[in-house]
Amino acid sequence: MADDADVIVIGAGLAGLVATAELVDAGKKVILLDQEPEQSLGGQAHWSFGGLFFVDSPEQRRFRVRDSRELAMQDWLGTAGFDRPEDHWPRQWAEAYVDFASGEKRAWLHAQGMRFFPVVGWAERGGYDATGHGNSVPRFHIVWGTGPGVVAPFERRVRAGVARGLVQLKFRHRVTGLARTAGAVDTVTGEVLEESGADRGTASSRTVAGEFSYRAQAVIVTSGGIGGNHDLVRAQWPERLGTPPAHMLSGVPAHVDGLMLGIAEAAGGSQINRDRMWHYTEGIQNWNPIWAKHGIRILPGPSSLWFDARGKRLPVPLFPGFDTLGTLDHIMKSGHDYTWFVLDQRIIGKEFALSGSEQNPDLTGKSVTGVIGRARADVPAPVKAFMDQGADFVVEKDLASLVKGMNALTDEPLIDEAGLRREIVARDREVGNPFTKDLQVMAVRGARNYLGDKLIRTAAPHRILDPAAGPLIAVKLHILTRKSLGGLETDLSSRVLAEPAGGPGRGEPVPGLYAAGEAAGFGGGGVHGYRSLEGTFLGGCIYSGRAAGRAAARAVD
Repeated sequence: MADDADVIVIGAGLAGLVATAELVDAGKKVILLDQEPEQSLGGQAHWSFGGLFFVDSPEQRRFRVRDSRELAMQDWLGTAGFDRPEDHWPRQWAEAYVDFASGEKRAWLHAQGMRFFPVVGWAERGGYDATGHGNSVPRFHIVWGTGPGVVAPFERRVRAGVARGLVQLKFRHRVTGLARTAGAVDTVTGEVLEESGADRGTASSRTVAGEFSYRAQAVIVTSGGIGGNHDLVRAQWPERLGTPPAHMLSGVPAHVDGLMLGIAEAAGGSQINRDRMWHYTEGIQNWNPIWAKHGIRILPGPSSLWFDARGKRLPVPLFPGFDTLGTLDHIMKSGHDYTWFVLDQRIIGKEFALSGSEQNPDLTGKSVTGVIGRARADVPAPVKAFMDQGADFVVEKDLASLVKGMNALTDEPLIDEAGLRREIVARDREVGNPFTKDLQVMAVRGARNYLGDKLIRTAAPHRILDPAAGPLIAVKLHILTRKSLGGLETDLSSRVLAEPAGGPGRGEPVPGLYAAGEAAGFGGGGVHGYRSLEGTFLGGCIYSGRAAGRAAARAVD
């Protein structure tokens, strides 16, 4: 029986588009399958802020940031904390990815038309010792055009492949099985779902209208992670983080369900590091939701005071933007699954950014005037919309009214005004003390030593209770599901490995089966280890998708 294509790619998100684009360049025929309608092409990358991890970039050098491959590797290993036999391939992927990020990555993307915002962000600052978690320098480069700007070059290449007759786009095709012939995975079967006009990200119909079966010499799984499937998130929740949250928001639509991972596993693939995941602790309910339980992440500067549910400041170094996993660990041991930011309008105006392409219309729309307008505004318009309409925001002129509003948002009135006032007044005293012992105040001063932070991301230190900086603001923060850090185990050619008798890292490739993107833990089954340096998810999709496409192209006739 003749093959329907040379390669079948399952999942039309960023990794799938990159893999398909590389196959097109090699002259291979591809069927690209996705269960969602065509309007969802690009997957979760479309919704992203568009942050990419570069090392020693022109943007860094322009701001006098000294970076190197050696420093980035030190940071990656200190952050990942590789400590399992399963980390054999993830560690090799980490070495290869840092080589890519410090080598050809930026030039390769730039040659395809990608451009970058000139100010480099400083994410996941760590706050421990030099060999521990965190970025030693700013490395978060925002793509001009945010998520859609990341997707565009690869979508363009794929659609050129369609025009050449090399690519068939098959939307509303939900895969339910992989089968082998003579030991090699070569058949993909599933259900054709009825046509849907659902907007991007909204729920689409699951009514089955037919069945399909396609054959190819190779299959690449790029179906994403599990963040929209809260049952699976809870089932795989790591014991080290205690009981899973009773309440979570979703940073991704419900169709990000992880079911394809089980299908690949049933076909012989090894899935590793299931309990490693990356969920954010600064989630807020979207006042204008697109999908169920739609949450938005605040990308905060370092000045907001962070309190637990009972009004106690989070310990050092759990400041905004420093250690996501450490903060999640602390929250889950607190007995409550929410926390609070307390700040003022001066801080929110300069330090709050909201993750997501739709929350950044100026950057997404590539509007220079819009970016200038944002910089000049007291509070950026998307943030102001949450202040005015967000269910998690309390805005008041005095602390007594603020505490009353905070307690109105919870089942129990746990915040004591006198206790909260004592914490804030003590911090405010330290702002006027050049010999402060408050390490968050030190961190704010340190952040402003970086020109990029001083210009647009970190407010000048001031007293939060100063009426001139008001009004006061409290934000209730929820756990926001986002990324799976584990996935299908792959070698450096993105070939899925079988689970071996000798343990992880020793498996032989499953003939014909490849994986990339979040489905492969962004490379190897968990290139990030336990933690991310940020800006590495989109880049991981790009790098692993490229590796999978190129390797599959070499392997097929």
